[in-house]
Amino acid sequence: YVLGVDAMKKMSASNVLIVGLKGLGCEIAKNVILAGVKSVALYDPAKVEITDLSSQFFLHEEDVGKPRAEVSAPRLAELNQYVPVSVVDKEPTAEDIAAYKCVVVTDVSLKQKLELSEAAHKNGVCFISTEIRGLFGYTFNDFGEKFVVEDPTGEEPLSGMIADIEQSAEGIVTCLDETRHGLEDGQYVTFSEVQGMTELNACEPRKVNVLGPYTFSIGDTSSLSAYKRGGLFQQVKMPVTVSFSSFTQALENPEFLISDFAKFDRPAQLHVGFQALHAFSSAHDGKLPRPGNDEDAAEVLRLANEINDKWSQKTELDAELLKKLSYQATGDLSPMVAVLGGLVAQEVLKACTGKFSPIQNFMYFDALECLPVGFEPSEEDLAPSGSRYD
Repeated sequence: YVLGVDAMKKMSASNVLIVGLKGLGCEIAKNVILAGVKSVALYDPAKVEITDLSSQFFLHEEDVGKPRAEVSAPRLAELNQYVPVSVVDKEPTAEDIAAYKCVVVTDVSLKQKLELSEAAHKNGVCFISTEIRGLFGYTFNDFGEKFVVEDPTGEEPLSGMIADIEQSAEGIVTCLDETRHGLEDGQYVTFSEVQGMTELNACEPRKVNVLGPYTFSIGDTSSLSAYKRGGLFQQVKMPVTVSFSSFTQALENPEFLISDFAKFDRPAQLHVGFQALHAFSSAHDGKLPRPGNDEDAAEVLRLANEINDKWSQKTELDAELLKKLSYQATGDLSPMVAVLGGLVAQEVLKACTGKFSPIQNFMYFDALECLPVGFEPSEEDLAPSGSRYD
């Protein structure tokens, strides 16, 4: 396994709760179950609609009208007999949340997300919020104020042969035969088989300061014995403690992982846009903007401007971008589900194992390049037809 034995042991002791079983929630559940956590609990009492079949591959036409979680659970359980899959029949409370290692929330209102995130943050439970709206999507991580990453890269520790170690305040180490050491500033090393400066053999890890591709310093060695010959250095993976903001704090003061530097200005706009969609939904009994409807798109833009005006990090909004977000708000596309569902499942495994560096705060993603150039469908073209392809 790429994760390693220790990480797999941590996974086998981790319980995961997934809220929302449309296409994205189901994709995440599928990936997490196949990975092999201790258990997966599902919460989604909403009734199956025909449009859910567009991206939720565990639903059938005869399931329409039945609770999503109850229908999906037995089919998801067939993926891995060693991972129990259960259905949560009531809205999770703070006490319920405390029983899980990680909680993933999709397809619920912003108010519910904030409540669940606060409960998770207070109980030290890793929280992930994620959504897909047509060709737009995002994920957010809050793994607590003191989340320990045991191995940020997952790569094999570096090692190399030594040609010389200076007996000086800097303690400059030179590698043999101009072999690149591959180390970076801030990493740690220990030593073995060193002759002369034997105090370094199996020493406590020393912090590295890279001086060049073949040399690095390890701090003061002036009090140690003189170096004679030989020796190997071995990189020591040191745990890193990472502090995450709560979902409430991050909405006001977000940090963005840029997924495409050609769209450097989009994450901030989409951050406002997704909040505007939730505001629209809240004002219209949970309904999202109608596909291709200019009136709804204008209201989303107005809400976005209101949110942006109150935001401490006010950004310049592109009306055309927000219009496309509004047009696509009800869209649930299988390719987007596959991409974001796979990515979020990896974040769940990072939360459970402490291996690999997790996404900090928000990552927004869009695939507008998929639309044909000059594609301007009318509201009639996008009107629901009552089929799974809506």
